[in-house]
Amino acid sequence: MPFDAIFMTALAGELRSALTGGKVDKLYQPARDEAVLHMRAGRDNVRLLLSASPAHPRAQLTRVPRENPETPPMFCMLLRKHFTGARLLELSQPSMERLLDFRFETLDELGDRVERRLVLECIGRKSNLIMLDGAGRITDCLRRADGDLSAKRPVMPGLYYQPPEPTGRLDPSAMAPEELRSFVLAGAPEGEGQDKWLLDQFNGLSPLIARELAFQGEGSREGLADRLCLLMDRVRAGDFTPTALIREGKPFDFTFMPVLQYGPGVELRRYPAFSALLDDFYEQKEAQERVKQRGQDFIRCVTQARSRTAKKIANQEGDLARSADREKLRRFGDIITTNFYQMSKGQSLLRAQDYYDPDCREVDIPLDPLLTPQQNAARYYKDYKKAQKAEEMLTLQLKKNRAELFYLDSVLEMIQLSEGDRDLQEIRQELMDNGYLKQHKKKMTAKGKVKTVHAKPMEFKSSAGLTILVGKNNTQNDRLTLRDANKRDIWLHAQKLHGSHVILKTGGAEPDERSLTEAAMLAAWFSQGRESGQVPVDYTPVKVVKKPAGAKPGFVVYSTYRTVYVTPSQELVRALSRRETRGWSKADQEPEGGARHD
Repeated sequence: MPFDAIFMTALAGELRSALTGGKVDKLYQPARDEAVLHMRAGRDNVRLLLSASPAHPRAQLTRVPRENPETPPMFCMLLRKHFTGARLLELSQPSMERLLDFRFETLDELGDRVERRLVLECIGRKSNLIMLDGAGRITDCLRRADGDLSAKRPVMPGLYYQPPEPTGRLDPSAMAPEELRSFVLAGAPEGEGQDKWLLDQFNGLSPLIARELAFQGEGSREGLADRLCLLMDRVRAGDFTPTALIREGKPFDFTFMPVLQYGPGVELRRYPAFSALLDDFYEQKEAQERVKQRGQDFIRCVTQARSRTAKKIANQEGDLARSADREKLRRFGDIITTNFYQMSKGQSLLRAQDYYDPDCREVDIPLDPLLTPQQNAARYYKDYKKAQKAEEMLTLQLKKNRAELFYLDSVLEMIQLSEGDRDLQEIRQELMDNGYLKQHKKKMTAKGKVKTVHAKPMEFKSSAGLTILVGKNNTQNDRLTLRDANKRDIWLHAQKLHGSHVILKTGGAEPDERSLTEAAMLAAWFSQGRESGQVPVDYTPVKVVKKPAGAKPGFVVYSTYRTVYVTPSQELVRALSRRETRGWSKADQEPEGGARHD
């Protein structure tokens, strides 16, 4: 991703104007390499995300909720000790470096005013978040590097902080326009290879921006020099445009300026702020990565169980198909019985008329020469009875195994909807309760009771202000539909697809058409059909939704229902989830995609 120094400069300007003078209220560490500072800046309460993730390092304001661990890590405790109540004095960035330096003023243990700093280094695998005292000594950091790991720049508590080693490349923003132009004209190649030359010579440029400069310069040195000088003018003027690159409806890159190299096949989507752009870009991507990382053990277990069950179903379907030909066995037994008079022991074949055939054609019946005619007939009758019994058993087993396959598919789908550790713990407990995972020793509370994990369902607000609840796993779906929902609420689910149970809280009144459509669009989005153009969603009062005895978690039946056809919309999901945190204009509230009722 092109999170280069220029993008960092644009982002720093946005953070500087929003946060300078703001006060830190709370601090959290939702992940090993992330810290979130809840700050009060003017009249706004904002959340500052500082991520030192090797894959996605960045700083931004965020509206995406993150689940925090039950026990805060030691680094988080140190953050709270030194920065709770601190006021941000200054946010600085060394020229053309992917580094942000947050300078705070706070009170020490004696009540004296002191300065503290947080330095975020966004440099790929070596990304780090470092706490410094007023003298520039390291208090602690997310990733420690002693002398053995980094002889040039150890990063350990107690040492004085040293910035990253310079790359040796030039800073284009520090060069006068004529100097920069002359340098490019003297050294840049003509035609191909200009983007690589820019990366080798200058600091702060991403491959995307280097390719764009070469593209817009049309391969000439003069064009490249002009474009680079214009870019540096834009940097000095703070003229930036948060832009996401969209291909086939999905963002695949982002930058601080419009890019033309991809042509009409890529949509350029502008955002009002860089933080909003980063929230949209990383929200789903990071959620999937967290789930894959934290749920890796039972994802593998469920996948293996699903493969075994699917193989078992295929074998049983083959056996059932073979048992369907059992009537031939009974017919052979009857024909042998009627031909005892012309048979003798030792025969290996009986050729006789088949009186079941309308034309009475002859049929060849294999015999066991070691058996008498009576024993051969008895063998065919026995095989017939066995096939008949096998069909009964196979039908029952197939029904059971297909239900199990359906359940396992639903678990894999629900894992994708998980938002944090509590959701994954609930799914893990569900799998242990159903025998797919080994039971762990259950945690006990201080009062000696078994400690259970109950994650909350996702909550949304419709345009009319009605609450919409969405389950995130099978256990939660059961609890939401069968216990928590009012009998007069509306239950929704994507038709014949794995997905969440959705409850539209009506308060006993008839819901408005728009709230019903929005709830259906949520049911479509949180299902297997989220990539489809039209998804049928069934809806019915909660009172008619029942759970069969002995059914797997999340499985219900319903007799009467109506169906609405909707188009899933991620924009609507985001809009409805944020209604409680900010106002929305009427235009913002219009759901994308209509609905058709049956």
